[in-house]
Amino acid sequence: MLRLNCFISVSRENREEVLSAARRLTEASLKQDGCIAYDIFESATRPEVMMICETWRDQIALDAHSASDVFVKEVGIMRSLADMKLETFEF
Repeated sequence: MLRLNCFISVSRENREEVLSAARRLTEASLKQDGCIAYDIFESATRPEVMMICETWRDQIALDAHSASDVFVKEVGIMRSLADMKLETFEF
């Protein structure tokens, strides 16, 4: 399995738009083959920080997710409005 932690740093002005895109991405991703878990976390102490935590069955499922129309659209929106950093773990 693969676990990805995507850290998002966003300004107050763009926070709601980025969160909306993340919610749309999460809803669609949970329906994709090979998705074990997908969720958004918001910092309780730093309102500009969010994290998407996702778990995939294997690299094939993750590659299909990354190539999906919803991923391209919603991640494109998020990248245009926020800084994003990705950590990947295999277990």
